[in-house]
Amino acid sequence: MAIVGAGNYTYEVVDDWAKLPAGMELGMVSSVATDNLDRVFAFIRTADQPSMLVFDRNGRYVNSWGTGVITDAHGLSFNSQGDVYFTDRNPHQVMKFSAWGQRLLTLGTRDVAGEQTPFNRPSDVMEGPSGCFYVSDGYGNSCVHKYANDGLILDSWGSPGDGEGQFNLPHGIWVDEHEHVYVCDRENNRIQIFDGNGKLLNIWNDFSRPTDIVMDSKGIIYVSGIGHRCSILTNDGELLARWGGEAVGPAGEEGTAHGIGIDSRGDVYLCAAGARKIQKLVRQPR
Repeated sequence: MAIVGAGNYTYEVVDDWAKLPAGMELGMVSSVATDNLDRVFAFIRTADQPSMLVFDRNGRYVNSWGTGVITDAHGLSFNSQGDVYFTDRNPHQVMKFSAWGQRLLTLGTRDVAGEQTPFNRPSDVMEGPSGCFYVSDGYGNSCVHKYANDGLILDSWGSPGDGEGQFNLPHGIWVDEHEHVYVCDRENNRIQIFDGNGKLLNIWNDFSRPTDIVMDSKGIIYVSGIGHRCSILTNDGELLARWGGEAVGPAGEEGTAHGIGIDSRGDVYLCAAGARKIQKLVRQPR
């Protein structure tokens, strides 16, 4: 098996990690996320099969749901109560479900795009410690929306461009314990960091089309990307490890990852939207 990373962030690559029951196939995996039980949720782009597949950390199939509910799976995240948020990109909707598939909230008018208003092909969503949640909106718009827990919109910021606070495809989003909002500004090759009211705090450059971002319990940040397949940084932006084209990506897509997740043991999960597999990276002891 291949080894990637560096120093304390070195991993053994496990391909073909997800094991499905006979007769079930893994579709195009847009995003992966782990819950507080280290179950791995895979968000699949499909209209006539389950869109959410659930595995244990060893890749064993647990259950699935979402058939006919989600048609263009994109971003995925959990809140502290174990509820799952996701974006259904082309139908222009953001949804919140229980981890077992009960719908709790739906925002956006299905199949109706908003111009600089929610939503126009939204890309990702995450709840912060305040209970507010934030949506990167996304492919059609170039902004971030802030919502109260009940779905009331509170604020929006951003516009098209490459200036400070502007976006060219805000793609992945993360909210830390300080309610700082990290946005993968994909086509500007950077991550922009805001406070919960949209004030710009910092910009990290030196990325190649970043797609998704997660943070572990120690504040270490993991970024997937189309050029740099995985970058690992401190919460001050110091680069700890990075690998890209030299590592074999899912389904042979070298240097490409569309979604990233991390479990409580520090193992990383990667997927590529054009691939039909999830790759697990097992952290090596030091």
